[in-house]
Amino acid sequence: MELGAFSISLNVKDIAASQEFYEKLGFEPIGGVAEQGWLILRSGTTTIGLFVGMIGSNTLTFNPGWDAAGQPLESFQDIREIQKHLKSEGVKLDTEADESTSGPASVILTDPDGNPVLLDQHV
Repeated sequence: MELGAFSISLNVKDIAASQEFYEKLGFEPIGGVAEQGWLILRSGTTTIGLFVGMIGSNTLTFNPGWDAAGQPLESFQDIREIQKHLKSEGVKLDTEADESTSGPASVILTDPDGNPVLLDQHV
């Protein structure tokens, strides 16, 4: 099973302070709108998202259909296939993708320690 590009989505209080902090660690903005409360930062192949009031807690994020640079892949395992596999393994899903659709969709699950895991397909 291929989950796609990985990033960590951080629930931040002050996006400017967080941006400044992570820029000191070598991260550079590659997307988002700070005035809207979200930024995507990258350092090498490591990606973090900064979100003010959009997520309840820090979240592990996977993007089926994207490579590590956030570019669409020619072929990938659709999120609905991933969802079917997870369900067949007995994984409890907090939210599910509509299996009668195609294209962008998301699935949320929670790991045994309470960490949210977002599978977020944009293609």
